[in-house]
Amino acid sequence: MPRNRDVNTLIGHNAGPVNQNATQLMPQTNNRRLLAEWENQSAVMLTWPHDQTDWAWILGEVDTVYGEISRAISRHERLLIVYRDAAHKQHIENVIADSSAIKACVFVQCASNDSWARDHGPISVMQQGKPVLLDFQFNGWGGKYESTLDNAISKHIHDQGIFKCVFNTLTLILEGGSIESDGVGTLLTTEQCLLTPTRNPGLSKSDIEKILISEFGLKRILWLSEGHLAGDDTDAHIDTLARFCNPQTIAYCTCDDTDDEHYTGLKAMEKQLKAFRTASNQPYTLVPLPIPAARYAEDGRRLPATYANFLIINKAVLVPVYDDSHDAIALENLRTAFPQHEIIAINCVPIIKQYGSLHCLTMQLAAGVI
Repeated sequence: MPRNRDVNTLIGHNAGPVNQNATQLMPQTNNRRLLAEWENQSAVMLTWPHDQTDWAWILGEVDTVYGEISRAISRHERLLIVYRDAAHKQHIENVIADSSAIKACVFVQCASNDSWARDHGPISVMQQGKPVLLDFQFNGWGGKYESTLDNAISKHIHDQGIFKCVFNTLTLILEGGSIESDGVGTLLTTEQCLLTPTRNPGLSKSDIEKILISEFGLKRILWLSEGHLAGDDTDAHIDTLARFCNPQTIAYCTCDDTDDEHYTGLKAMEKQLKAFRTASNQPYTLVPLPIPAARYAEDGRRLPATYANFLIINKAVLVPVYDDSHDAIALENLRTAFPQHEIIAINCVPIIKQYGSLHCLTMQLAAGVI
């Protein structure tokens, strides 16, 4: 992507003033609204792994997790499943192994590099009461991995006529896992990810803010500068660290073990979260999610297990668990945060072996999209 781009050519107009601190209110520049994850959904998108991806060595374990996720989601809404070829589709149906769940699936054939639909899937906004899908660019988290096929998936689905709404392709590189919306104009994100020069070289923080304000109709952006999980390839995606549960509540990763490498960074992040204020200038209700005990890959790299990587769907929340003593605490704290939702535990030990978790695998699509 070229350097020194004119930000106004990316957004098509001047987005107006940009915030100079984390909590300054900014005027909305259009009638778009970035949806919160708890709003009504038509489907959840999955890009199913296959033997030509990095999952090949544990594909059986991962299929089991995908099957569990699919059956859980199908009880509440539809699934949009990207598959490789006819044999792969048949395999997926065999894994799901539930006729009612399979009937809830919309299948689309498309080549893929990997399976992280959160980051290559489209992002839902509302405009004039109707859903619009925004297709940002995906470059493998700053060029770390090949991503050409994944970057084309959303456009391919659109070209097949599956999305029943306006579909806009943008030039900004942005992953769904890097942003959190409260649904009423506040975006929560991290400096470490969005300001990484390998994503949008030549764009300053103010440039990026202008684009986000314009495309999402934001009132303000809350930037975290602290917090990161060892083993995370995404440069501190917000969905590994802190998540909106409602406009007044944030669930976040905590660490009380002074010997843990995450202790200092997560304590600093907690301090920032305590300093943030809601749009009505009230402190957020904070829901702590203790990080699981350290778990390592065969090469000694720590795996980024986090309970913050939960998925909110219609009337339920799918929560990753890790055969860890902290699982029960995280589940109970999230039950408190989502009293009207069913809390569903999904064992994601196989998923973190590829350095992601449940939310990273999925992308929700707003009501009216499918």
